[in-house]
Amino acid sequence: MKMEKKERVLAAIQKEEVDRPPFGMWYHVPHVDQDPVHLAEIQIQQAQDYDLDFIKLMPFGNYSAADFGLSCTYHCTADKPVFERKFAIEDPKEWSELKPLPGIFGNHGKTVMIAQQVARQQKKAGLELPFVQTVFSPLTTAKKLAGMRLFQDMRSHPQHVHAALAAITETSINFVVENLNAGVAGFFFATQCATRDWVTEDEYKEFGLFYDLKVIEAFTDSTFFNILHIHGDNTWFNLLATYPVHCLNWHDRWSEPDLATARKISNKCFMGGINEIWLKTAKPEQIVKHIREAVIAAGIRGLMITPGCVADPTTPVENFIACREALGHL
Repeated sequence: MKMEKKERVLAAIQKEEVDRPPFGMWYHVPHVDQDPVHLAEIQIQQAQDYDLDFIKLMPFGNYSAADFGLSCTYHCTADKPVFERKFAIEDPKEWSELKPLPGIFGNHGKTVMIAQQVARQQKKAGLELPFVQTVFSPLTTAKKLAGMRLFQDMRSHPQHVHAALAAITETSINFVVENLNAGVAGFFFATQCATRDWVTEDEYKEFGLFYDLKVIEAFTDSTFFNILHIHGDNTWFNLLATYPVHCLNWHDRWSEPDLATARKISNKCFMGGINEIWLKTAKPEQIVKHIREAVIAAGIRGLMITPGCVADPTTPVENFIACREALGHL
């Protein structure tokens, strides 16, 4: 029996039987992501064009840091996301100058407006797709503010970095509250610093996990669809897999662990199966086999078929459509 989209998402989260795995797809749209109204229109249209089961909101990746002084270059073209122009932190003492911000301040406010607009436009169109807001871990925002010097400052001036993380965490919680009021189904909590390449496990527990959980605790009891995105390679996956979220998303097709191994670590719902790098050059006929491999590895219950991270915006549209169509051939 054909399931409704929210019903299908909930069944996957609860690891119940589904008519097919839920399907999600996301990529940056930098030619419109400075306009919350237009971005909401585009994301709803994408959901209809690709028959998505949910919407992951796609604010530009530096929104959380720009409000603390990061200077960015805004290309405003379809294929060039916003990039850092000048870091905000150039001296360790500057970390202590960061102060908590309201959840509707500056780019945080524009990002809340994306959620408000998706809710409003869906209501007008008679749609009811669950949508989740993107929120970055406090340490990730700190990395965006300072680049790689963050890790040097963590070790040489921990008190200053902790002061900044406390301010960023409070700001993130304020932002969470505003999005809850806007009607989000949950949050896509992205951590980009939980890698052995940059920090030890103890360092991540002190500077990452401690603040991560404060933000997650602000929404975990009020939402039904919360995702942890574990970005990068050589991650502290086993540690992060214990976070109180419903779903885990990571680069499962090119970074450890693979889906089959992850099933031995966590019983959470997995979101993945699509190699977002490979997808750009894949042939549509290859995609059925690619997705079938993921379903076999993870099992059809407790699985949503999505990219492991943002897809390339120059990926051919027919490949996005082929991903959805592949779910009818499992």
